[in-house]
Amino acid sequence: MPSFDRPPTVIGCPIPANTPHAVSVTLPSWSANVAYEEGQDWVVGKMKSGYPRFFYHEKISQLFRFVEEKYGHEGETAIIFPSYKIACKCRTYMKRLTKITDPNIRVVEVTVPPPSKGVHANISVVFFPSEEAALAKSFWQHAGDGVSSRMAEYCLERLKSIDAHKAEKMSIKESFKSAPHTFKRYAKKMLESPSVTASSEDESDESREFATYLEERFGRNLDISFVQQVKVALRRRIAGTLEDNLDVSQVLESAPQETTRDVEGLTEDDVFLYPTGMSSIFNAHQLVLAVSEPLKSVCFGFPYLDTLKILSKWGPGVHFYGNGESEDLLELEKLLEGGEKISALVCEFPSNPLLKSPNLRGIRRLANKFDFLVVVDETIGNFMNIHVLEYADIVVSSLTKVFSGDSNVMGGSLVLSPAGRHYEKLKAAMAKDYEDNLWAEDAIFLERNSRDFASRIRRINVNAEALCDLLLHHPKVKSVYYPKISSTRQYYDDCRTEDGGYGGLLSIVFHKSKHAPEFFDTIETAKGPSLGTNFTLLCPYTVIAHFLEQDWAAGYGVDPFLVRISVGLEPTNELVETFLKALNKLD
Repeated sequence: MPSFDRPPTVIGCPIPANTPHAVSVTLPSWSANVAYEEGQDWVVGKMKSGYPRFFYHEKISQLFRFVEEKYGHEGETAIIFPSYKIACKCRTYMKRLTKITDPNIRVVEVTVPPPSKGVHANISVVFFPSEEAALAKSFWQHAGDGVSSRMAEYCLERLKSIDAHKAEKMSIKESFKSAPHTFKRYAKKMLESPSVTASSEDESDESREFATYLEERFGRNLDISFVQQVKVALRRRIAGTLEDNLDVSQVLESAPQETTRDVEGLTEDDVFLYPTGMSSIFNAHQLVLAVSEPLKSVCFGFPYLDTLKILSKWGPGVHFYGNGESEDLLELEKLLEGGEKISALVCEFPSNPLLKSPNLRGIRRLANKFDFLVVVDETIGNFMNIHVLEYADIVVSSLTKVFSGDSNVMGGSLVLSPAGRHYEKLKAAMAKDYEDNLWAEDAIFLERNSRDFASRIRRINVNAEALCDLLLHHPKVKSVYYPKISSTRQYYDDCRTEDGGYGGLLSIVFHKSKHAPEFFDTIETAKGPSLGTNFTLLCPYTVIAHFLEQDWAAGYGVDPFLVRISVGLEPTNELVETFLKALNKLD
């Protein structure tokens, strides 16, 4: 059981504290969350960290400025991606949505020497008119395919190092012209030395220093040279074919087990890694568009905000069934019976933040009858608690959340179900178009963090149920949203694994709206965006996710004063006491 320090309370500091690549950020009061959404300086001006898709990490911003100064033109701003293909998608997106007539949006590829053989480190820079910075950032947010903070850190240091070597060479050359004969011999040796040759990767002092740096930095992580084994281990862990406690450095020499997931024949070759969970969703939608007719998709249930944005902004459009209830499924069936065709149905299982579980059996029946794809986001339920592959064609998940737990790295996965009727077509499309843009260092952190995934899930399930029981019976609490007590529990149970629980996410609404800010400000837990952390983390969900559309969200049952609770690994009695203490302070 990990130890738990007092949660950070200073506005804008990272969660976890003192974590250079933290995923969450401290917004310790209700008013601070509102001020953040309004862009007030007393909060935004103190932000040293933020959720990576919404807030540019310091190293990313520095890399932006570096390439702007080196390659940019007057009036241009840069945004950076780990591949040329993604950069081109960003350019296409911006040209489609910009209000500027014939804007000059260009892509520049920058070669960065890799830290190890087989590791891709090149970056692609999109330069655009500075007044379109918000549009560029919206692509970064929705697609989730931007360069990671660790990759930015590496590229920035490497590019600066190369420039320093070039400057040193120029200085030596200038000295060489006017130097005495004896110095010229020494200077010539310096010019020929690998230590000042930027292209030298194997024998230079810089390479040795970098290897030492990696070893010291990663500690109990594997060395970056093991990244191929690490990614296979990640894919096998997600496929349910990795032996517990296997020495990951030997994973390529070991045979995978039979899958513990719910479809036969699943292997790591059906699992694809992405730099963020949203990237896996974005690319799942791109995959649907690639293999289907140009038809609208369906978003079933109230989803995390960017999922609906993706379905709306790319492709022919979306039918939105925001309640995700049985009545919605009947309405969808009527639509299909009337002749409407759709390319895919996308849903979360269960949904965030209302924890509703869609009727996957009913959805699969319609998919078979009307020939559309089913995409299920299992992030909240996770595959230790639920089995959804038998009902889906594509299953996506944010590895940033409970799979990692440590809140210090981003990642996502996409799994193709061998049981799906369109499996071969999807597999062929992935073979043609997939590119692995998960940065090597991020993969290493994900592998390390996920080694105890199964045991953490069991502990979190216990804690969440204990909190659910407390909140359900407390007189100040009006509603508790949790799969175990949901009106859609039967659909969750249809997919629950033999020893699976109901997950670590729940939401509450108070009888009195004023109690939500009072409770949030009082409770002694970490407070910020994200979920699935090893520590309990709260956020005023509707404020942080739907600040400018709260009335719209309320129309689908998402209360403006809803508090979302991501349950951690704290001792159960201490966690319950923490919540009870805050509840008892309400008048």
